[in-house]
Amino acid sequence: GHSSVLTCLFKEQASMLAWDITLKVGGPCILVYRADKNITERNCSNNINWKFRAGLAPDLEIKQVGIGQEGNYICNTASTYGNFRIRYHLTVLVPPRLSLYCDEQGRSVCEAAAGKPRAQLSWVSGSSSSAEEQCHDNGTVTVLSKLTACNVTNVTTCMVSHPAGNWSQSIAC
Repeated sequence: GHSSVLTCLFKEQASMLAWDITLKVGGPCILVYRADKNITERNCSNNINWKFRAGLAPDLEIKQVGIGQEGNYICNTASTYGNFRIRYHLTVLVPPRLSLYCDEQGRSVCEAAAGKPRAQLSWVSGSSSSAEEQCHDNGTVTVLSKLTACNVTNVTTCMVSHPAGNWSQSIAC
């Protein structure tokens, strides 16, 4: 949901600057600036665009980054100094939605929904548990863990570990 800016190697007197973008989902996207004709060509969505700053090469700005913008971004420049290329691989982390509840048998159930990559679930009590995971079409994964042993203290704490952060919740069933 945040914006991201990718910078391109830039030499003065560049005759051409082009971003060649290959998204994981959807078709290719290009932005090209030709100095000799002072024209810009593009076929990208409106959330992928040049970001101009005085005296500097136009960076690429991706507004409201989401899974749909994952992919490879290559900037090519041509100048009197030669041709230059810089590559980026954009990966998007999606924090899971955490929920903790009691099932019909009074067992604690912890769910980390739609995270990317998949979240790791564990129980503070260290009791035995069973885990299931469901992969979604958009690349996210839901992980569900149920305690299989009775909890003597009646309060259980689920811990979720994910590259986007770590969380814990407690419940009494």
